[in-house]
Amino acid sequence: MSDAPELTEAGADTGTTRWTHKVAPLRDFLTTEAGSAGVLVAAIVAALLWANLADGSYESFWHTELSIDLGGAGIHLDLREWVNSGLMTLFFLVVGLEARREFDLGDLRDRRRFLLPAAAGVAGMALPVGIFLAINHGGAGAVGWGAAMSTDTALALGLLALVGRHIPVQARLFLVSVSVVDDVVALIVIAVAYTDEIRIAPLLLAVGFFAVTLVMVRLGVRSGYWYLPFCLVIWGAMLESGIDPVVSGLAIGLATVAYTPARENLEQASDLFRSFREQPTAELARFARLGLLRSLSPNDRLTRTWSGLSTYLIVPLFGLANAGISIDMKFLGIALMSPVTIGVFVAYVVGKPVAITGTSALITWMSGGRVRPAVGWASVLGVGTIAGMGFTVSFLIANLAFSGDELAEAKLGLLLAIPAATLVTWAVFRVTQMLPKPRKAVALLGDVDDIIDLIPDVDPDRDHTRGPIDASVTLVEYGDFQCPYCNRAEPVVRELMTDDDLLFVWRHLPLTDVHPQAQLAAQAAEAAGLQGKFWEMHDLLFEHQDHLRIMDLIRYAGEIGLDQERFHADMVEPTCKEHINSDEESADLSGVSGTPTFFINGRRHYGAYDVHTLKEAIRTARVRAKIASKRT
Repeated sequence: MSDAPELTEAGADTGTTRWTHKVAPLRDFLTTEAGSAGVLVAAIVAALLWANLADGSYESFWHTELSIDLGGAGIHLDLREWVNSGLMTLFFLVVGLEARREFDLGDLRDRRRFLLPAAAGVAGMALPVGIFLAINHGGAGAVGWGAAMSTDTALALGLLALVGRHIPVQARLFLVSVSVVDDVVALIVIAVAYTDEIRIAPLLLAVGFFAVTLVMVRLGVRSGYWYLPFCLVIWGAMLESGIDPVVSGLAIGLATVAYTPARENLEQASDLFRSFREQPTAELARFARLGLLRSLSPNDRLTRTWSGLSTYLIVPLFGLANAGISIDMKFLGIALMSPVTIGVFVAYVVGKPVAITGTSALITWMSGGRVRPAVGWASVLGVGTIAGMGFTVSFLIANLAFSGDELAEAKLGLLLAIPAATLVTWAVFRVTQMLPKPRKAVALLGDVDDIIDLIPDVDPDRDHTRGPIDASVTLVEYGDFQCPYCNRAEPVVRELMTDDDLLFVWRHLPLTDVHPQAQLAAQAAEAAGLQGKFWEMHDLLFEHQDHLRIMDLIRYAGEIGLDQERFHADMVEPTCKEHINSDEESADLSGVSGTPTFFINGRRHYGAYDVHTLKEAIRTARVRAKIASKRT
């Protein structure tokens, strides 16, 4: 089963496609952030216009009560509460899913890399709270300290994508790593500090049902229909306990495992689809659909279900429901001098970057450089400045802590921090772009070694290679000669090979369950290699991908000047099969289950594999290689 993305008719990747076999940790999520930030900003503007132009209808609308009664019990909340405590539970579910994927599949699977961003995340909350309390010391506004600590990750990522288009993706990943702690601690603060009364019985019920869902996960229950009633009970019990039920969304997300689908599961799915193809009945169609879904991790399935809805509907709706405040000159005159507004603004715009950058520098110094950021210091500073904005959690806490004018003042401080943090971040990266190229590269990328995904490393004496052995960048492709996506990627690879500092390596991964002639074609390439013409056969097999029968293969051998009898005999020799089997074992060790899959300097490449995307990834890898060579 090929797991490559869909391509256009011309065979050119659009650059917006996705891998279906494994969603890259955070990469899919990051590509939607700029768009989601625009939608959220539009919702904020709409809320402000509505609140100021519609004569009180804004507040009256969101205070409309919506009740659900069942027998003698029911839930009675106004529309704003349904958004803040209901729909936002799904938002925090997505946050938890993304965090878990980063731990299971991303950079944070190396737990040592979590130490520094975790510490920076905690400091990035503690210092802003301290600044807010210092400004509001002894005043009534001190109770709202929690509104001054939590970064809005989605908004920060979106605006970072707009003002820092040339920054490395590692900077965005560093921001998410810092925000993992931020979100968890912020929701704990809501549960502990901003809950008037905790009712133990409903809380124990929620914990008990949550434990049941964990047991179901361990038992391999995959259907979402089984989990839905348990999750609804958990949400309702948390609401009844007095703790904001959004905490349950984060907990469920963090508990949802992410993994690469195993090849045997994909093969089973393709067998089910083949059965349906042979006998297209409703029952076999259901089995085929379930087989395809079960090959994906629960994390992947939930992310695909809720991520877009959360990004483009729930968060903007939250902004529309909460960002509306009436603004006039009298209010501005008072609010701009209010300790609440000033405390929130300074806590975010000053406290966040100082805490995140300072903590990162302190840990690096104290560890003698053994523990340091996975990005350069310009990226660390840029992450700190863009983290200086709060929205979702901050608005939730502000609604719990304040009312009346103080609530409006807190919201004003939060809204003013968004453009201020964005402007400062733009300035940071603008200055960085003006540095000489070598210094700019180190400032953005840093000098920490990449995590290596490829197992084993490239061996020029064994692997099939094209290009200079001493090239600074090595591109490895796991491919299948009958895979149409590999065929469409072939012109891309040939264009990349015009780079005289690139080594290309081919490794076999024949997907025989969907490409019955792929194994024979791989053996033909290996047999040609025994006569020194692997690449000539490789090219011919892709040129004639629809004709890979044994007689076709023997004819191709003759066309490139091989001894056809020896070629035919070599195809069934153990040497050829052992090389292919070895490549398949390497694919399993490297987490590869579909074709084509690329590795650049040992790091797996995710997403689109068009020329532009791969060239950019190769360029970044070359810069990192040069930095590493100077360090050694």
